[in-house]
Amino acid sequence: MSYLNAVNDQALLDLSIDLLSRPSITPLDEGCQDLMASYLEPLGFNIEPMRFEDTQNMWARKGDSGPLFCFAGHTDVVPVGEESHWHNPPFEPKLIDGMLHGRGAADMKGSLAAMVIATKRFVEQHPNHKGSIAFLITSDEEGPFINGTTRVVDTLEARNEKIQYCIVGEPSSTAKLGDVVKNGRRGSLTGDLVIKGKQGHVAYPHLATNPIHKAMAALDELAKTVWDNGNEYFPPTSFQISNINGGTGAGNVIPGILKVQFNLRFSTELTFDLIKARIIAILDQHGLDYDIDWTYNGLPFLTDHGQLLNAVRSSIKEITGYDTDPQTSGGTSDGRFIAPTGAELVELGPVNATIHQVNECVKFSDLEILTDVYQRLLEKLLLD
Repeated sequence: MSYLNAVNDQALLDLSIDLLSRPSITPLDEGCQDLMASYLEPLGFNIEPMRFEDTQNMWARKGDSGPLFCFAGHTDVVPVGEESHWHNPPFEPKLIDGMLHGRGAADMKGSLAAMVIATKRFVEQHPNHKGSIAFLITSDEEGPFINGTTRVVDTLEARNEKIQYCIVGEPSSTAKLGDVVKNGRRGSLTGDLVIKGKQGHVAYPHLATNPIHKAMAALDELAKTVWDNGNEYFPPTSFQISNINGGTGAGNVIPGILKVQFNLRFSTELTFDLIKARIIAILDQHGLDYDIDWTYNGLPFLTDHGQLLNAVRSSIKEITGYDTDPQTSGGTSDGRFIAPTGAELVELGPVNATIHQVNECVKFSDLEILTDVYQRLLEKLLLD
């Protein structure tokens, strides 16, 4: 059977366009989850809205036995930027020369449509499949990630509802659909550092303490530190200063404080505690007077073996004819909240070339292929 030829193009296109037409900038959902629920509920899914503060989440599940296969994703999108720079209004999606244009086309409403249509076909063709299928959808992935997936996972964990297999629809592909999947991500730790000095007149430096001067050697050492060498699955840990601010704006004033924000993307060779200890040791070694606040953005995670990764690889091969490359590069995703529960997790979605850009778009035929791959995954994991 050719799964590609079995795609119902119009159903996929209609749902994609309906989702893309909704201006669901974080943390707004604008009815996207209700739209998805309208497709899922007739298939036997129990729809459980979970609203936490300003964030709309949805947990939808069909079945009560294992294994539990979960599609995870987000309905929120980033701001459009200068709308006049778009050649087509960002929330008026349009298919142009085979490319579906609109904010969220690649990140990640196209994936959401593919998930729903793949599930619809699978359930209609295999109503007595084993296990359960679920959707974990949030409107808070692109924003502060406080009241979204992490809160839903906490709720599921509290009632011992365990996900065995999870596909996150983030745009993982590089040049063509399925050439790259993410089977892990680096951890992320942000530090907000305030280095204290004493403000004074530049003509009387002996009466002041310049925090910029005092910080230079320590910041240089932090930037040059080899934190680790990575491993088979992860590149070496990276330390980057992302923001730095000091001074009053006047040319004749020594500032009293220097503010430095930095981030580390780290491998499984390190932990939060190890990183913090090394940073504090360097700051103390240089005799700095400082305060520091930490933001724990997520631990590294990895699915380096198991049924899910095997099924992803074979499904992509069967549908596309080529092999996929599992990688752990890139930023963070909501997978960091799901993987620690013990779930096997892989990110699989469209080409990421235009995400967060003006004129975001995705090749519609890639969404057709993605739908077939998702359906084939369900068949491999939920059919005897």
